[in-house]
Amino acid sequence: MSSRDVILARIRRALATAQADADPAADEVPRDYLRAHGERTRAEAADLLAANLTEYRAKVHRTDEEGLPLLLMRLLAARGSGTVLVPPALPPHWLSAADATRLHDRAASTPYELDAVDSVVTGCALAIAETGTIVLDGGPDQGRRRITLIPDHHICVVRVPDQVVDSVPQALERLDPARPLTWISGPSATSDIELDRVEGVHGPRTLEVVLLGAQ
Repeated sequence: MSSRDVILARIRRALATAQADADPAADEVPRDYLRAHGERTRAEAADLLAANLTEYRAKVHRTDEEGLPLLLMRLLAARGSGTVLVPPALPPHWLSAADATRLHDRAASTPYELDAVDSVVTGCALAIAETGTIVLDGGPDQGRRRITLIPDHHICVVRVPDQVVDSVPQALERLDPARPLTWISGPSATSDIELDRVEGVHGPRTLEVVLLGAQ
């Protein structure tokens, strides 16, 4: 008897003993796991987020609303970005000081056109301190998923403390599962081939995160 036969036999036995009128959806799932690993202030949560993002090789910056346009200008200039892709509802003043040509997220844009863009600047849905994860949900200040996967340089602005949560369970409570969620923990990378780390495989090679409101 093959392993496949063994597994299928076990499934048949389990199905045979199940109650025919059982409704799995009616069974309450226990949610007694930890909602967060320890207690921390909002400032401590922002510090933990920054530390974990840095551990994942993301570049972390801190500024306030007034300093954001100059910071974005410096980041784009340091990258040598001549073009920057912007979602439809990105606050206009964010890039008011930047010299780069703004390109809009258009349905007609091809992957080749997006690949030629130097940088993309977006907001986010929220960020998770314990895992160093940025979550995008395709909101108006984030644009469609592909504009943050194809360009090689992504600058993501996180509003602190409003968009920072401690843990994944807290994040799931605030996210809409029907939206196109993208979970980002550092720049795209893989070590699948001979354990050599290669960045930029499934997304941007460089991720810069701006903690807005955190000084």
